Amino acid sequence: MAKYAGDAARELGRGVARATRRTSGTSRVGYDGVFALLFINFALFAMDHWLAIGAVKTLYLNHARPTWWQFVTSTFCHANWAHLSSNIFFLYIFGKLVEEEEGAFGVWMSYIVTGVGANVASWLLLPKSVGGVLGIGGAATVSLGASGAVFGLFAVSVLVKLKFNWRRILEVVILGQFVVDRFLTEAKMVAAAGSGVGAGNVNHVAHLGGAIAGVLLIFFLSRLVPS
Repeated sequence: MAKYAGDAARELGRGVARATRRTSGTSRVGYDGVFALLFINFALFAMDHWLAIGAVKTLYLNHARPTWWQFVTSTFCHANWAHLSSNIFFLYIFGKLVEEEEGAFGVWMSYIVTGVGANVASWLLLPKSVGGVLGIGGAATVSLGASGAVFGLFAVSVLVKLKFNWRRILEVVILGQFVVDRFLTEAKMVAAAGSGVGAGNVNHVAHLGGAIAGVLLIFFLSRLVPS
């Protein structure tokens, strides 16, 4: 009996050790990358709209006279609270999905690359100067917001989970149907709006550009980086 009790105790100890290892392994994903992105978006919004620091508006993408850094910095700026609120919700959800797979550097790279891709698409396809279609005064078209990068994270979050595992397949189906539906909706909006800017000055071109940039990012990385 003592032998069996000792064996049972040892097995219980091994089980606890395995569970502890699994728990500690999961806790290593602290989502530092996502929370850093959220903090910067909040901080710039506060500086722009609450503290009225005029220099923040130089970070918006000015389509008539763009500077190179505006293609990056404008992805952290927002026109109003409703604009910020909707973007950070999806950034939080889908950014965490990407960071779980690719780490803090991966979610940052995904955000920046797809955000820049969205802005380049906007700059190429939208009018440069039409009384400020997305504008904050003046005659220039102005783009700002994280939505292009968020659409990029939509695409990346699905593609990084593509593995031959029934749980991953289920995740891809759940996420994929949402992402495809959003992509098709944006495509219809672009076709209906003509200019690529819909009601409420929503930049549908940026949304499509960000999603396509996300697909291209994963495609090229899959060719360059060993699995």
